[in-house]
Amino acid sequence: MRYVKWTLFALVALFVVGFLHYTLPQRDVVRVVSTYLERQDLNDWTRIFWANPDDQSGTLTNRDIQFIQTVDTRGRPRVYRNEDTGWSWPPYFKFDTANLQTQAEDFRSTAQAPQWVAITHYGWRNELLSIFPNAVSIRPVEGPDVRLIPWLNIVILTIMGGMALLLWRMWAQFRERTIDPALADVGEAWDRVDQRADAARGRFSRWLDSWRSKKRP
Repeated sequence: MRYVKWTLFALVALFVVGFLHYTLPQRDVVRVVSTYLERQDLNDWTRIFWANPDDQSGTLTNRDIQFIQTVDTRGRPRVYRNEDTGWSWPPYFKFDTANLQTQAEDFRSTAQAPQWVAITHYGWRNELLSIFPNAVSIRPVEGPDVRLIPWLNIVILTIMGGMALLLWRMWAQFRERTIDPALADVGEAWDRVDQRADAARGRFSRWLDSWRSKKRP
């Protein structure tokens, strides 16, 4: 039972961590290489990894999506999709896809004369499933070694941690005041039942002994 409990706890923790890692904003220092527009097929397996900025997005089988091609500080390629999120999840309320694409085009640079930018995005990149992180904003930075502190994530995680601690304390108090006394009462009731059963078995045994003694010659 203990292994089942810890397995369920690990699965829930893994789901929460994965959900937060996908949803919370991340920032990459990169150099913009190019931007392009491409029609993408939206199948049932990967549709959840694409934005639904309007009601019609959930029924389309393919649509044109803008992409931003970049190279990070280690020379590795990074490709971002550029989609509006609208009022859907995650709540970035992004409506400026065209402006962001224009900014990215303006920041294009070469390896000989690099212009480093910080791209804020959410989501994952997976070549096998052909999914891309969604760029939310872009801004120039001083260089490839700039230090970016995720203040927003720190604030969000701190608030979530405080709420989780508060809920845990509320549950602990509820269990201490309600569940534990009820379990104690149930335990005492079972103990009384056992005592009565033992007493009944004792009386029955004595009755059998008395009956046997009467039958002896």
